[in-house]
Amino acid sequence: MQDRINRIIEEVEQFRPSDREQVEAFRVKYLGRKGILADLFAEMKTLQADQKKAFGQLVNHLKTVAEARLEEFNSHFESDGDNRIPDGMDLSLPGYPLAKGSRHPVSLTRKKILDIFQRIGFVVADGPEIEDDWHNFTALNFPENHPARDMQDTFFIRQDEGGNSIALRTHTSSVQIRVLEHTRPPVRILAPGRVYRNEAISARAHCFFHQVEGFHIDKNVSFADMKQTLLYFAREMFGSEAGIRLRPSYFPFTEPSAEMDVSCNICGGKGCNVCKHTGWLEIMGCGMVDPNVLQNCGISPDEFSGYAFGMGIERIAMLLYNVKDLRLFSENDVRFLSQFSREQ
Repeated sequence: MQDRINRIIEEVEQFRPSDREQVEAFRVKYLGRKGILADLFAEMKTLQADQKKAFGQLVNHLKTVAEARLEEFNSHFESDGDNRIPDGMDLSLPGYPLAKGSRHPVSLTRKKILDIFQRIGFVVADGPEIEDDWHNFTALNFPENHPARDMQDTFFIRQDEGGNSIALRTHTSSVQIRVLEHTRPPVRILAPGRVYRNEAISARAHCFFHQVEGFHIDKNVSFADMKQTLLYFAREMFGSEAGIRLRPSYFPFTEPSAEMDVSCNICGGKGCNVCKHTGWLEIMGCGMVDPNVLQNCGISPDEFSGYAFGMGIERIAMLLYNVKDLRLFSENDVRFLSQFSREQ
């Protein structure tokens, strides 16, 4: 029996595999569940007690030699086999670059808008997307019967314990109220964020979009201050030749109110399909903050005045990048998104 085990040990020590298949055959033959070592350990049960000790020592020695040889074989083929450089491969060549993602056009436009106004002293503020009736409607001077309070225009969620309606905010003007409730003028605030309105989705409208609200409250702020600020914005955003016009309008939270148009940057004001041959494109609403809004926030309208404006970021992005369909901004089509700058 001892001579047999010694011959097996000699076989193991002299074995020289030429490939991985022979290494695996070696493992199965000597160390597998049905291999030689398994058979030898099974034979130990049939031996007499005085023979088991010497037999066990020889079998354990065989096992140690076989495992050491297997580890040696595996190391050899890992270092010398799979890692060999294929013929024709030039390791000095640069690797394949990983494609970088691009910024979303809405994010690019938002950043550009904020940068323009921050250069003249505006500060960014934020507020919740789920608002109560006071901050979204009442404090902003919306009448009780205003259409915006109806389910057709607003996504209402529930009523709180006091009976007040809780809804997805319809504009970021609610941030104006939250800031003025806790901050005494002078203030210059920008409030960017996502807003929601119960509208049919089309090329020019969506049930959610992004907006930037801005307002400036201080002593002796005039309509002329607002006009000059918005002219500065238009020329920084669309070019030094851009012009603006203000058309009378109505908003519950501003008086007087206006819609602001900018000269069409596509046709240069000459008239095209985008501007409906008028030479002008509407980009925002604006006006002087209504005295009732100031009073609702505990600010005296006799001492302070101010202006506010609000614009849709997607609308500005459509003009900036000549995009004809609003839905493209939310469809996550990589073919569309990959067109925009990766550097900004």
